[in-house]
Amino acid sequence: MSGSNAWSRSREKMRLFPELFAQCAGEAASYGKCVAASTAGRQELSRDTCAQEFQALKTCFTAAAKKKAK
Repeated sequence: MSGSNAWSRSREKMRLFPELFAQCAGEAASYGKCVAASTAGRQELSRDTCAQEFQALKTCFTAAAKKKAK
């Protein structure tokens, strides 16, 4: 059944997350700092406020995942 296969793939991705996150700690910290600074004092985070930092984090995760898949 294809449904169970989808769950297996999801579980595998979640198992890899801590390792991928560790490889992108700098990018994750930068994004987190941007979000925290942008929402200080009850401000709401608006779209694209931290787009550059998010893109760097996304690029890092993608590269780390591709390295892991090899």
